[in-house]
Amino acid sequence: MADIGYVRVSSAEQNTERQLDGVRLDKVFTDKVSGGTIDRPKLQEMLEYVRDGDVIHVHSIDRLARSLVDLLALVQGMIKKGVHVQFHKEGLLFTGEHNPTQELMLSVMGSVAQFERAMIRERQLEGITRAKRNGVYKGRIKTIDDASIRNHVESGNSYRATAKAYGVSLSTVQRAMKAG
Repeated sequence: MADIGYVRVSSAEQNTERQLDGVRLDKVFTDKVSGGTIDRPKLQEMLEYVRDGDVIHVHSIDRLARSLVDLLALVQGMIKKGVHVQFHKEGLLFTGEHNPTQELMLSVMGSVAQFERAMIRERQLEGITRAKRNGVYKGRIKTIDDASIRNHVESGNSYRATAKAYGVSLSTVQRAMKAG
């Protein structure tokens, strides 16, 4: 039985230290990416690592997932493996025992995290629209031009191989291919 920590911040500049400060852990997995998807390297590594009897410690529900569907799938999947999940901020421990109150709390708190993410995105899009209207926002500066990406793919490389070769996301390659 091991105590495993999962820590997530949205960007590399954010501090991870406060999340599980004071919790005795045998191993910690830290992601520095958005919680909008469960396709996070360290989260996936942790899911492979944990075993029956382990306890996963997470500072708060929104650090594990920002989507209710993802949150429920993650917690239920870990419980099926015999892994307990402890959310410290909310004071919730999921062990697989039937507890309707805790299941309700997980759903409510997960819904709040999902709503919060939607509100952040809405405010972000409003700010971008306003900045564009004022001529302030030009978007991110491209690190590689679309033609180079298209040439790489058209010379027989997969989208994933191209993304890796140029150090860009898969969606960047997909957008470049659509633009051409």
